[in-house]
Amino acid sequence: MEEYLSVSNVINWKHPEILQLAKSIASGLRSSEAIAKACFKWVRDEIRHSSDYQMNPVTWIASDVLQCKTGYCFAKSHLLAALLRANGIPAGFCYQRLSIDDRGAPYCLHGLNAVYLPEFGWYRIDARGNKKDIDAQFTPPQEKLAFKIHFFEEADFLGVLSEPLPAVIRALQTQKTWDAVLSNLPDISLEDAQNYGLETKKTL
Repeated sequence: MEEYLSVSNVINWKHPEILQLAKSIASGLRSSEAIAKACFKWVRDEIRHSSDYQMNPVTWIASDVLQCKTGYCFAKSHLLAALLRANGIPAGFCYQRLSIDDRGAPYCLHGLNAVYLPEFGWYRIDARGNKKDIDAQFTPPQEKLAFKIHFFEEADFLGVLSEPLPAVIRALQTQKTWDAVLSNLPDISLEDAQNYGLETKKTL
């Protein structure tokens, strides 16, 4: 599990503000499940999704997401992983491939997390941020994610990565505004996903 507790340039959980918040969130909580749920709810509800709120700047480093209080789903997953790891809870990254307009092509990636809970194993959570028709929750062992698979080229990618996909970081680094990201959302093909150990789970 060491790789799912590691620190990196993006998941910089040893940043003082992340450590302080992680400690504050966990205060008074005893179990990994309770702490993980509290971290999830904090990121889901306190960090504003960039396109929902039309907010800049574009963030991807965990500490920047915290300081700016905004980020796309990917960025929010980076902060959530940082908070979990700061509390000694293994956390990684999962992805879905979704239709951008809910009508088929074009497609994009959607980023979420998996947290390791001793009682349940790896459990996927989605801190994207709730709104009308989106109600992601923390209810192990049942998943309650933001989105479901509806089209043939959509997919749940199996596997938990210890670091975010390079395509995601590249997309966030190269765009300067929330609307530029929205026009250039990252995507990988179902075939390319296998190169990262992300096998496709088809639910249709």
